[in-house]
Amino acid sequence: MLSFIFSSRLMISFTQDPNSFAWEGYVYAVLLLLVAILQSLFLQQYVQRCFVLGMKVRAALMAAVYKKALVVSNDTRKESTVGETVNLMSADAQRFNDVTNFIHLLWSCPLQITVSTAFLWLELGPSVLAGLLVMLLMVPINGLLATKAKKYQLENMKFKDKRLKIMNEILNGVKILKLFAWEPSFQSQVESIRGEELKVMKKFAYLSSVSTFIFNCAPALVSLASFAVFVLVSPDNILTAEKAFTSISLFNILRIPLAMLPMLIASIVQTGVSKKRLEKFLGGEDLEPDVVRHDPSFGSVHNGSFSWEKDAEPLLKDVSLEIEPGRLVAVVGAVGSGKSSLLSALLGEMHCTKGFINIKGSLAFVPQQAWIQNATLRDNILFGSPHEEKRFQEVIQACALGPDLKLLAAGELTEIGEKGINLSGGQKQRVSLARAAYSQADIYLLDDPLSAVDARVGKHLFDKVIGPNGVLKNKTRILVTHGVSFLPYVDEVVVLVDGKISEIGSYNSLRASKGAFSEFLNTYAKEQYNQTKSDKGIYILPHRLFETLLEHIKILFCPSLNQTSIPQLKKTSYIIHHTETSSFSQKLSKVKQTKQKKSLPLVALQINSVKFSVYLQYMRAMGWGYTMLVFLVYLLQNIALIGQNLWLSDWTNDAVDYYNQTYPNWKRDTRVGVFGALGVAQGFFLFLGTLLLANASVSASRILHSRLLNNLLRAPMVFFDTTPIGRVVNRFAKDIFSLDEAIPYSLRSWFLCLLTVLGTLFVICLAISFFAIVIIPLAVIYFFVLRFYVATSRQLHRLDSVSRSPIYSHFGETVSGLSVIRAYKHQDIFLKLNEIAIDENLKSVYPRITSNRWLAVRLENLGNLVVFFSALFAVISKDSLDSGLVGLAISYALNITRNLNVLVRLSSELESSIVAVERITEYTEIENEAEWITDCRPLEKWPEEGRLQFIDYKVRYRPGLDPVLHGITCNIASTEKIGIVGRTGAGKSSLTNCLFRIIEAAEGRILIDDVDISTIGLHDLRSRLTIIPQDPVLFSGTLRMNLDPFDKFSDEELWKALELSHLKDYVAGLQEGLQHEVAEGGENLSVGQRQLLCLARALLRKSRILILDEATAAVDLETDNLIQKTIRKEFAHCTVLTIAHRLDTIMDSSRVMVLDAGKIVEFDSPSNLLGNQGLFYAMAKDAGLTHEYTAL
Repeated sequence: MLSFIFSSRLMISFTQDPNSFAWEGYVYAVLLLLVAILQSLFLQQYVQRCFVLGMKVRAALMAAVYKKALVVSNDTRKESTVGETVNLMSADAQRFNDVTNFIHLLWSCPLQITVSTAFLWLELGPSVLAGLLVMLLMVPINGLLATKAKKYQLENMKFKDKRLKIMNEILNGVKILKLFAWEPSFQSQVESIRGEELKVMKKFAYLSSVSTFIFNCAPALVSLASFAVFVLVSPDNILTAEKAFTSISLFNILRIPLAMLPMLIASIVQTGVSKKRLEKFLGGEDLEPDVVRHDPSFGSVHNGSFSWEKDAEPLLKDVSLEIEPGRLVAVVGAVGSGKSSLLSALLGEMHCTKGFINIKGSLAFVPQQAWIQNATLRDNILFGSPHEEKRFQEVIQACALGPDLKLLAAGELTEIGEKGINLSGGQKQRVSLARAAYSQADIYLLDDPLSAVDARVGKHLFDKVIGPNGVLKNKTRILVTHGVSFLPYVDEVVVLVDGKISEIGSYNSLRASKGAFSEFLNTYAKEQYNQTKSDKGIYILPHRLFETLLEHIKILFCPSLNQTSIPQLKKTSYIIHHTETSSFSQKLSKVKQTKQKKSLPLVALQINSVKFSVYLQYMRAMGWGYTMLVFLVYLLQNIALIGQNLWLSDWTNDAVDYYNQTYPNWKRDTRVGVFGALGVAQGFFLFLGTLLLANASVSASRILHSRLLNNLLRAPMVFFDTTPIGRVVNRFAKDIFSLDEAIPYSLRSWFLCLLTVLGTLFVICLAISFFAIVIIPLAVIYFFVLRFYVATSRQLHRLDSVSRSPIYSHFGETVSGLSVIRAYKHQDIFLKLNEIAIDENLKSVYPRITSNRWLAVRLENLGNLVVFFSALFAVISKDSLDSGLVGLAISYALNITRNLNVLVRLSSELESSIVAVERITEYTEIENEAEWITDCRPLEKWPEEGRLQFIDYKVRYRPGLDPVLHGITCNIASTEKIGIVGRTGAGKSSLTNCLFRIIEAAEGRILIDDVDISTIGLHDLRSRLTIIPQDPVLFSGTLRMNLDPFDKFSDEELWKALELSHLKDYVAGLQEGLQHEVAEGGENLSVGQRQLLCLARALLRKSRILILDEATAAVDLETDNLIQKTIRKEFAHCTVLTIAHRLDTIMDSSRVMVLDAGKIVEFDSPSNLLGNQGLFYAMAKDAGLTHEYTAL
């Protein structure tokens, strides 16, 4: 730095001294070059080391957050949602990375300031103090701005977290939003949070424009103060070129640390905010490791009380359990009695308020809602255990997965999508059970694994896996179940009532004791235990006992899969293995059986450069008026800057003109006045430009975000089924962050820097006209270096953002499967996986850092050549030059080294951040589903009667695939109760999807009360139908919001609906009643309670057509009975379509529709169908229903 000043000073004095020798000039020029090259090399080495350190810090923090998430207690987990924790890994870790890059400036900035000031003192004497005073005044102003900025930053992060949390939920429950036509309500929620976020952003932007103004005015004010005082103090002080330009070079050197310090302070402030957030999370409570003891001598729960939160009322009270090794224990009880909580307590997931648990041996856990990893089917089952083919095949057969594997393209190597998207509910549950069976643990905790499969499969799983003759027969098994039919075969039954164990004993002793259990049985079982054996010796259970063994089938079709339709199942093959196949396998076509492993689309990595149209798009979003104004104002600012410097060079010539004469006062005042005025003008224009840009970029952010949100909510369901959630969330997190913060900053800096470089070249050419010759070759070299670098850098940036997604996806997956991972003690494996994902990401970060240094070294040397040539030409044409202009040219040239480097860096930064606009635009152009509301609107009261007509209705999931429904034609009269049955894959769920137009017709029509549903808007259609879906989905917010997001109903109506759905007592017992906060995904309600809330939603809508998609899967017999009664009574005047996997739920229907391979094969009343002895009869016989009904 200092050698620079010396060499430039020597250079200027050389041009001023007419008697100096030419060789001196050449020596000075070469000296200037060497010093510059050395400086560049040292600087780049330092920067490289800082950046690599920053990268390591980020990686360490991400790993720490992940590691903590694996052991965090439920209290802490409740405080921060998945979205917030992902934010810790993305935004907060990145802040630490950024601050580490520049942390050394904390000591080097003050050092540079001190040294430069010392040299200035030598040049200008005490007058420098005036300049320093101005600088010192800036410090408190900056401090003030920084604290304000911190406040805004905190607010902003709060809104960001809130917005991401809602987005996460919208994406998880998008199917429900579509079925209920609730998108506008959630859209306005997100928009209002976004509005608040943008208000804060605007304040923040205004604040930063004030600080930019202060910073860019600083050098002008400082030099003005110093020079003015210098010439005013004494008439002998005349400003020479040597003094003026050496001082200006020094002031410019001062300018960098002065500009960097506040940025560094702001960055440290932001990092401070992040540090607090990280500390809060990392310092949160862990699960108490000693809740569960591992004493090998016995296994029991002794007088334990357990709660989910530390200070909450215990949910399980005074629980004592002695479980002998190798026994099968069933846990039964009503919804919300604490069955799942008991298993969580055994896993050590709850707070123990008294007593203790001792577990002998290792655990395996099957949760109620299966957790599937985004990996191959085989990896899901092995779950980190070594692969033994024989054992693996045994488990596959026992879990009835054999036939499913045949239908998957790559068999056990088929890639399963995020959340098991390409498996049906029953398959997920069986994979989850297979994982447990393969693990060879000592104790198995099974949380109702049989409720998601149909009766035959349930029986098979009990027989071959869980029951007395199953694969696990010598292991300890604790089975939570609603299926009474299995109870006679278990060793012990534990009855839970309101979190207490009311009875324990064998099945027979409990029936004999005439307690709560025997009443429960008498109500439901009606003493029908005359086991009818089927030909294979598998007991067939009488009808009422199936009450809750059913199959969740999701016809979720993944367009990315290459299989398209299966050989139709022979109508006669009713063996257990055909009961369910996977969602996409039904649509297998006779394509060549390519062993294709990947089933989900990989992220498209774009290779070309960012198109200019993307920049135009951003400018259009900012508004053309704003854009032009900003350019104009910045141009004026640059003109003022050059004007000021030319004025100064003219001023220094006075030293020659008034040599040995008195310097007139008027001249002095004019010089100082004009110099000051130009300085102020520059500052003003800059402030104005920044202010305009702030407004423009906030409006661009608003427009692009609402376009993205708007279009995403209108995307068809197939898009969500095939796009991993992490990828969509990334658009709303990282890309919107770039849009809000990175782009406006990059754009402003790039434009200012470009103007500075052009101004510099202009001034040098003005002073030394020879220099124009060198500009062209230098520009060519510059251009090539630039092209080569920007292309590389862009790709590395893209690789970086693509390799980041898996880190967050893996993290989201881990959080949702925490209890499973902890139960199997697989934390270390998952830590390793996380480290691998982070390492993959670092593979693209490290080359990016290195490529930046490669560029910097080349560009700085290019800049050094500019300095060298301007000095060289100054020596050559020494006699014809004006010394003031030469001084100006050299002091400008010294700046260009840095500016050229910064310009390229900013160009590539701008390009990589503008990629965010490209990625957002990509999602704003997804093809939409049909219009929500069209000009053709149905009557207010439509449908009044609820008549349905299908006319030759055909549907396929995508063009080119085989139809799923082949020409369905039928009439359903008003208030009819229709049961829809059929083997898995017969098209039952597709039929309901068609009613809601989740999938559109290929041919034919559906009429409701003579209105063709394809002619009206989707919302008009969906808001007039009601569905109680398979999976009860709730959103975080109040209970009220979950029932009535549009605030259409009064409190009385809501309470009435809750009363009818048997939740009134529960809700009335909550402190906040209807305002009770539901946790993310409804975690703080049991699955049964969630299902009842879905019933309450249906009761509120009062529509004439109700669709039940096997809505009583997760509830016990008692609740199921209540639901069925409510539906019969409250929906008596409605047309009800029930998709049933258990025939007994539809035996009282007016008619039953039997589907097979997408066609209606039978459609008549249940008694007639049983009499016909066709397909329905065969299914009823399978379920053991025929005796009862033929007897009737």
